[in-house]
Amino acid sequence: MKVWIDCDGCPRIVRDIVFAACQRLSVEVLVVANSYVQVPASPFIKAIKVSAGFDEADHYIAKQVNSGDLVITSDVPLASRIVEAGCIGINAHGQVFDRSNIADILSTRNLMQELRGGGLVTGGPAAFGPAEKKKFADAFDRMLTKMSRK
Repeated sequence: MKVWIDCDGCPRIVRDIVFAACQRLSVEVLVVANSYVQVPASPFIKAIKVSAGFDEADHYIAKQVNSGDLVITSDVPLASRIVEAGCIGINAHGQVFDRSNIADILSTRNLMQELRGGGLVTGGPAAFGPAEKKKFADAFDRMLTKMSRK
């Protein structure tokens, strides 16, 4: 199992939680971004820089994941692609993406995008604070423990 981080919009604290847990458990982490990202010196953590085009990091992750990998992303279309490939996703707020829920989450995302485009809905996700950090850390720990036992 590998852990992938879609670095677009991923809070630093989320990356730090992933780095610490995966270092402790000797699990490989791949951080994908279209710009340089500093990662801790570790044989288990690697930064991958992709070209600067739109969704290049997403495309790279979707092509490279293997069934059983865990992907940290807030990008619902990417989450849909990785779930189809047999992976599990978690967003920075601790929401798990899997086969049981991804269709509903994708439909809701698409509806909200249409409503925002029409000016009927404004705003975005809640701010990232201590409660979100704990929710992510708890969800990540549960999934990492469950998946590393397989």
